[in-house]
Amino acid sequence: MQTVVITGGTSGIGLSTADLFLKNGWNVMIIGRDEQEGIEIEKQLGQKYSPAQIKFAQADISKAKDVEKAKQITLDAFKTVDVLVNNAGIVIHGELHETSEEDWDKIFAVDVKGTFLVSKAFLPAMIKQDHGSIVNISSVSGLAGDRAMVAYNAAKGAIINMTRAMAIDYGKNNIRVNVVAPGPTNTPLFHQDKQKFAKNSPLNRIVEPEEVAAAIYFVASSAGSAITGEAIPVTADFEISTGQPM
Repeated sequence: MQTVVITGGTSGIGLSTADLFLKNGWNVMIIGRDEQEGIEIEKQLGQKYSPAQIKFAQADISKAKDVEKAKQITLDAFKTVDVLVNNAGIVIHGELHETSEEDWDKIFAVDVKGTFLVSKAFLPAMIKQDHGSIVNISSVSGLAGDRAMVAYNAAKGAIINMTRAMAIDYGKNNIRVNVVAPGPTNTPLFHQDKQKFAKNSPLNRIVEPEEVAAAIYFVASSAGSAITGEAIPVTADFEISTGQPM
């Protein structure tokens, strides 16, 4: 049985991704910051599928010590790691002159450094087994700019170029590395007016987390075996408009 590790897997896109991998017969390790929430999600998914398939490890992914502990829990439980989904992230709003140094450091610590630390922890196992797939979660905001989201734009853009570099470095080890870049998605992190955002989509809606999970599963699995170093938008074509009023 194959194993996937998902950071930020207790809600939203991460939880939908965990559910989809479990449905397809994978072992799933969820890594999250909130221990109580994680234990509850492990229990719920264990009842829905099999308790042997799902485990939770508490970690602050911006801290190397926490990440190493979560890695060891994963390897003790499942022995191998076939797929890593770096999904954990935070959002901070504000124009550059309004953004504090603390907020700038915080978003880079979680979104960028966290992706770095978790990948660094699990890559040796993938190199040893000579296969693996990493899916980093960026955003349409990593592909283009937004108003008053400069720190988020910078962090999500960094993830995309880090992914390209990783794909180049680890192709020799049969490890694929890709990005899925969601548009506005119906998760607890999205607090804006959904109908207002939907007007920018030809489909007149925002994205559901299950749709992002489907893209993650595709690119992570053998179905995406020829895909590496790519940024795959899942946006309901949110980003294609020039912004002209109708």
